[in-house]
Amino acid sequence: MSFPASGLPVGRGLLYLIVAGAAWGTAGAAASLVYRSSDLGPVALSFWRCAAGLVLLAAARMLRRRGTTSAAPAPLGQRVRRALATGVGLAVFQTAYFAAVSATGLAVATVVTLGAGPVLIALGARLTLGERLGGGGLAAVAGAIVGLAVLVLGGGGADVRPWGVLLALLSAAGYSVMTLLTRRWGRDGGADASATTVSAFAVTSLCLLPFALAEGVVPHTVDPVRTVALLGYIAAVPTALAYALYFAGAAVVRSATVSVIMLLEPVSAAVLAVLLLGEHITPATCCGTLLMLGAVGGLALAEARGVTAPA
Repeated sequence: MSFPASGLPVGRGLLYLIVAGAAWGTAGAAASLVYRSSDLGPVALSFWRCAAGLVLLAAARMLRRRGTTSAAPAPLGQRVRRALATGVGLAVFQTAYFAAVSATGLAVATVVTLGAGPVLIALGARLTLGERLGGGGLAAVAGAIVGLAVLVLGGGGADVRPWGVLLALLSAAGYSVMTLLTRRWGRDGGADASATTVSAFAVTSLCLLPFALAEGVVPHTVDPVRTVALLGYIAAVPTALAYALYFAGAAVVRSATVSVIMLLEPVSAAVLAVLLLGEHITPATCCGTLLMLGAVGGLALAEARGVTAPA
């Protein structure tokens, strides 16, 4: 995906984001299988996810560029600033989320992180990009957040701890900054989605490496083939593929719409939990899923039709 992100049609950008959100949702199920078969910790898993994803993305970029003539790259200083900003945002997003899960549990961390994301992004897009949601957009964001809360908290038993909530908000802030910056660069033109993704993962891998070493970067497992295969899947599908599609789509789709579409992640995870992990379908699962899918579908249709064009 070495084409300029600003040249991508909005309809294709929406499709990329939908696929990315669904792919992100498979990471949790794969990670749970890794934890069952090895002693790999969450930060080390995140490091391997980013490092292996970086290798795949760099290889794909080299193969795509071979024999083609690419546009002149942006100035070095601009590329370095973009790489640092996006990479640090991605590192904060992932690491703070894992820490929030440890501090306050999966359900609360997911609701706060993914629920606060659309709100922060909508506010940031209005203040920095001049993008307006309108009444319908606000209703869609609200419906998505309610659906997320019902989906994740519907089973009960959530334990809210202030420190974990603060970490989840920090994770949402990192995600919001990453999304808003990607959208700004896409609007300015000349943003290379492939270069953005590769550079972001390079910075993120470097940020996570010392923490992964401290946690234990080499897993101990009785089934190394299975563990390596799972890590390979996590690196390839919900990482290299999903983030490449995310950065390409986020450059051309309004930021608030991006944040709501990416809420497909918990929907995908819930479906996999029922199909693969033996969890039962509950009324809360059905209700939350329908609310979120309705919000995602409504905003996506409005974006494709140009109804919610920037002010």
